Amino acid sequence: MNEMKKGPLNQPFVTSYLLYLLAAVSDRASAEFHSHARTAGLRVPEWRVLACLADEDGAMVTRLARLSLMEQSRLTRIIDQMAERGLVRRQSDPEDRRRVRVFLSDEGRDLALRLIEDARDHEARILADLGGEDAQRIKPMLERLLGQLDQPDGRETG
Repeated sequence: MNEMKKGPLNQPFVTSYLLYLLAAVSDRASAEFHSHARTAGLRVPEWRVLACLADEDGAMVTRLARLSLMEQSRLTRIIDQMAERGLVRRQSDPEDRRRVRVFLSDEGRDLALRLIEDARDHEARILADLGGEDAQRIKPMLERLLGQLDQPDGRETG
């Protein structure tokens, strides 16, 4: 049986692959907080919607789908369920009635703000474990990488 060549510094591929590392860190860190969101009565996609709307209340469904990392058809069903529970409301865009905007209800806003505070505490604990300069650099580095990946040709603008 042929053995695969190891990459730089003789490291195995998967456990040293950037995309694996990003996904694994996200999966493990998110699992901790998602458990907390479920305790508050939310499914993970609902938590994402509330958090996104706390930043951009009145976002259009297309924008909300992108921010919440969901397909638009799935998001539409989730918004329907959240509206039935009184967490959000839909409203036609006054400039183009074909477009729909989603807004937090008072109950949804209160829940979102409470969980955002909890999420910030959770993030602070994770970053504190990382310590020092690494904790200060990781988010700007990830934001820059995301900005590069969001560009059609992979290059950052401006």
